[in-house]
Amino acid sequence: MPLPYVLLSAAVSLDGHLDDTGPERLLLSSPADFDRVDDVRASVDAILIGAGTIRADNPRLLVYSEKRRAARLAAGRPEYPLKVTVTASGDLDPGAPFWHTGGEKLVYTTDGGAERLSRLLGGAAGVVPLGPALDWRALLEHLHDVRGVGRLMVEGGGQVHTQLLQQGLADELQLVVAPLFVGDPAAPRLFGPGTYQGGRLRLVGTRRIEDVVLLRYEPTAPGTGTEPAAADRHWLRTACELAALCPPSDTAFSVGAVVVAADGTELARGHSREGGDAVVHAEEAALAKIDPADPRLPGATVYSSLEPCTRRASRPVPCAELILRAGVRRVVTAWREPDTFVTAADGAGVLTAAGVRVAVLAELEPLAKAPNRHLLG
Repeated sequence: MPLPYVLLSAAVSLDGHLDDTGPERLLLSSPADFDRVDDVRASVDAILIGAGTIRADNPRLLVYSEKRRAARLAAGRPEYPLKVTVTASGDLDPGAPFWHTGGEKLVYTTDGGAERLSRLLGGAAGVVPLGPALDWRALLEHLHDVRGVGRLMVEGGGQVHTQLLQQGLADELQLVVAPLFVGDPAAPRLFGPGTYQGGRLRLVGTRRIEDVVLLRYEPTAPGTGTEPAAADRHWLRTACELAALCPPSDTAFSVGAVVVAADGTELARGHSREGGDAVVHAEEAALAKIDPADPRLPGATVYSSLEPCTRRASRPVPCAELILRAGVRRVVTAWREPDTFVTAADGAGVLTAAGVRVAVLAELEPLAKAPNRHLLG
């Protein structure tokens, strides 16, 4: 099920705190960075904060630049992004500025919280119950499918950031580090204890902004089951981009593949017709670069822009069988193989029957199809 691109945004002290324990909010950022945040807000479809952030900070969550708001309107978008919050209890102040400034508001809650919020808020916000407990994946699916949110900015608090990272639902972390120490063990921290699916993050950018530093990270570790994690979207997108490197052909698809270890380490990549071999397949090219005795293979994931083949005329062993022989137990693909060259292909079915976990990330299907348009009519 497609989800929005989830961008986590936060500012911390050098010792990892979001705030101190004083009565006033600790300002960690700088004026120039506040302007950067305003620019990011203007670029997204929705901004989400937790109920605790509303209670503690009383934010308005606006795009302050008139020029940026005008640009949104000129592009046919609402003047302000959708403002979203989430609460299990429904215990929120109906007089908070969050409800009475900016554009449209939406609150996700439990069935019990929805009854309370409907009484408290009246028509100030849309209320969406998620069932007896909060479900982040269901929340993100609703934002994408019902509200059309393609890009979501999450501004806190620490519990929200922690849950999204632990569940593998964050695509990017934008972290501003301020040159000061809080030093109080009772002060709130950005991330809480637990197991994180993101693995070792990849640093994709740094930027000095006055006296603070912006660090941009992406998760790298694959998901653990058939449900794709945020890192899965990154690696499958990479596979789809590799497909564009294939020499064009009228008799075979252009496919890209990446093999990634459980800790997020890239083991190999390949694409169809790589290295002048007119019949090599993407998964075949990638797996051939890995030592068959590599102990990381059983925990690895193969990302292929097209479902691995089960029948082929060019070589005796199809890619699904090569994956099984390598011991890989997880595959993520964007596009089920059409009947263009092979009738009733079912690589996913063959792999699943052999105990391999297969996930199809259909939101990237258009990217996988792009270098194959000439074959699709």
